Amino acid sequence: MTACPLCDHENIEGADVCEQCQQPLDDAYLSSRDSGVERSLLTDRVGVLNPKTPITVETSAKVGPVLRSMVEKSIGCVIVMEAGQPVGVFSERDALMRLNTAAADLADHPVSEFMTPNPQTLQVDAKIAFAVQRMDLGGYRHVPITGRNDKLVGIISVRDILRYLTEQMSLDAAE
Repeated sequence: MTACPLCDHENIEGADVCEQCQQPLDDAYLSSRDSGVERSLLTDRVGVLNPKTPITVETSAKVGPVLRSMVEKSIGCVIVMEAGQPVGVFSERDALMRLNTAAADLADHPVSEFMTPNPQTLQVDAKIAFAVQRMDLGGYRHVPITGRNDKLVGIISVRDILRYLTEQMSLDAAE
């Protein structure tokens, strides 16, 4: 078995690309990793981003109260749950693209009608580079984070990644 340098997924010996993240398994595509930022992305884990406690709602929650809650709490998304498992993400982008100017008329509809279903999650010990790759490929601004038992433990956002990169670049500049 060969571990992917990006996501740590165990792949069959001799595979050219990772089965999980689709990245090449040889290190030729990686730079020399001279900068601390590059090294950190490939070694630090999502847990160092201090994932925030996610706000969750049930699939039957009404759009109007969910939107009010998002505004009051200054959050960009909620995780939609069913039977204790994440089944969707309802984000400010969903509100803009799917509700748009009809938001008031649709306020009594369940949030499950407008959520992005089947959210991609990451384990808290996934490498930050894999989180960046997952967000880029999926076009996600938020990714739910799970623990070892696949229980929802947090959420990270693009803003968390940018903050992390800014800190790493400052450390790099100080060296």
